[in-house]
Amino acid sequence: MKRLAIAFLALVLLAAVGAGVAWAWLQRELSPIAESDAAAREVAYRVESGDSFWGVAAELERDGVIRNARVARWFAQSEDMASKLKIGEYRLSTAWSTPEIFQALTEGRVETHAVVIPEGFRATEIAARLEAAGLADADRFLTIVFDPTSPERFGVEGPTLEGYLFPDTYRFARGLPEERIVRAMVDQFLEVRREIADLDPDFALSMREHATLASIVEKETGAAHERPLIAAVFLNRMQRGMKLQTDPTVIYGIADFDGNLKRIHLEDASNPYNTYAIRGLPPGPIASAGREALRAVVEPADTPYLFFVSKNDGTHVFARTNAEHERNVDEYQRRRRRR
Repeated sequence: MKRLAIAFLALVLLAAVGAGVAWAWLQRELSPIAESDAAAREVAYRVESGDSFWGVAAELERDGVIRNARVARWFAQSEDMASKLKIGEYRLSTAWSTPEIFQALTEGRVETHAVVIPEGFRATEIAARLEAAGLADADRFLTIVFDPTSPERFGVEGPTLEGYLFPDTYRFARGLPEERIVRAMVDQFLEVRREIADLDPDFALSMREHATLASIVEKETGAAHERPLIAAVFLNRMQRGMKLQTDPTVIYGIADFDGNLKRIHLEDASNPYNTYAIRGLPPGPIASAGREALRAVVEPADTPYLFFVSKNDGTHVFARTNAEHERNVDEYQRRRRRR
């Protein structure tokens, strides 16, 4: 009996030693490739639609990101991760353990890319910039923007989403659906517009009127100090029932505009954006206005100006009367053309 007890104890000890060795080996196989942060390297990796966990693990082992694909697969199955890979681009580190790497891949901690949308861009220009950055398909993006059902779905006052794609710096992951990119931009517009409209409890313009007039202000001047003056001119003209007579709206309504605005364009009553022919605001925004242009419409300058003309240096000269305006036009436009 004593010999049997000793033999049994020996087996238990051997099993314990074996388990300890196995556990140590397992921990080693799940540990980071890099022995220190200084030795670590970043690795770009993309999970594609249809990728299997086993295929991803094998690629990561081959690329020197994890130690052992078989152990990674066992770990993922034990943690119910194997079917939860998220599509997208990732930036992984060899300083991460296998559990940390697959936690990132299953939680969808994808890499994002910055894209700058400037003030005054049209939807077509925004779409082109997103496509150039590899973040969206321009055609799919514009299909959403100009879908007549989109304004109601996105909570704005149509006729399209033109003018409601707020200009800002965004970070998007590649592969993100265009619908979500549009949603992010429209939601940003709604947040900023709500904040600005609250500055004046008596602000009377509707969302569409606000966005439309701000887009005109944005296109008329790049000089920040002029925006409240430009807004005041248009608001004064609207109050008096005068036509706005602003070139950017006419240009927006011309298909395939070649850069040369002609008298025939200004006389074209069939162009709904021709503010030389129609009174009041055009049907909708002509571009995406920034925060300051939106604010200028809510807080315009206190001035009786009704006219302005370009000084050909990015700024304008303002006038109260038509006679004064004609003198300014003669000074800054007609004489310049005769030189």
